[in-house]
Amino acid sequence: MRTHTTFLRTRKHPSANAFEELDSFDHLYESQQSVVEVYEAITEQLVLEAIDRGKIGYLVPGSPLIAERTVDLLRQRKEVSIEVLPGISFLDLAWERLHVDPVGRGVTIVDGQSFESEFASLTGPLLVAQCDNRFVLSDIKLSLEVENPPKVTVLQRLGLDDEAIFEVEWENLDREFEPDHLTSLWIPELPLSDPIGSMGELYSLVRRLRSECPWDRDQTPSSLIPGLLEEANEVVEAIELIESNEGSLDDLIEELGDLLFHIMMQGAIGEEGETFDMGDVARGIRDKMIRRHPHIFDRDPGMPMPSKEQLAKQWTAIKAAEGAQAKNNLGNRGSR
Repeated sequence: MRTHTTFLRTRKHPSANAFEELDSFDHLYESQQSVVEVYEAITEQLVLEAIDRGKIGYLVPGSPLIAERTVDLLRQRKEVSIEVLPGISFLDLAWERLHVDPVGRGVTIVDGQSFESEFASLTGPLLVAQCDNRFVLSDIKLSLEVENPPKVTVLQRLGLDDEAIFEVEWENLDREFEPDHLTSLWIPELPLSDPIGSMGELYSLVRRLRSECPWDRDQTPSSLIPGLLEEANEVVEAIELIESNEGSLDDLIEELGDLLFHIMMQGAIGEEGETFDMGDVARGIRDKMIRRHPHIFDRDPGMPMPSKEQLAKQWTAIKAAEGAQAKNNLGNRGSR
């Protein structure tokens, strides 16, 4: 018998009928602007109730340890201590219906609400939970731009009388069925993301930071120099740690990303000043590499590939010719 006040996160679940006397937070889903704000508001109210009453209960659908953001937020609050009692998750039914061993297949479980922001780092088979509205489905659909997107298996209301499992084409993901709070998606294989598209997305992000973030907006090419040098040094350190079997590829990827961010920030600043942009940077290095690799781009197929020693001399000669040409161009501009 409960001796303390208990709350339901939502009544939109079959088992909620067993707790008709309990208050839920369903009203917050209608009053807040986003699901993120809903979860934050629920957490805040629970913390206040716990401080006021000393002890409260909180019931969530399925397992509180699986795709339950409010539990994650509660665990971060220092004002209260929580005890989590695991429950049966929808995942158990999902694996059975799909005939999938999630460990053997290396399945990634992702929250549909954050799919768009996490997409760039996702590969392989995915189970996407909490696809409760068409906006979420639309964000998921638009995240993937490839010629042959995978078919998706939709899982709805698993274990209930109106359970539904069916396939949809990727392009129909947000218009062929009505999602609800018990809807998940099975994506058997997510294609590798397009690196060109990912670069464009990152550059768009940098532009937005320059537009909206006070700190990023105030940066200049010279103010970024200390950070640029620091990131370059950290890339070097990450490489050296890998070579000594003390580092990881994840660390190197992260440090290269930090360095790439600095490069794109310089490009965004140049674009704002209408002096250059990332297209100029890419074309410049492309043209330079073509000039410096005549044995690749301008070699007679019948001629043998130069030796490494010959290539080193060729590289030095090409660089010297480029330097002389640059001085000549500078002199011509100065004499006008």
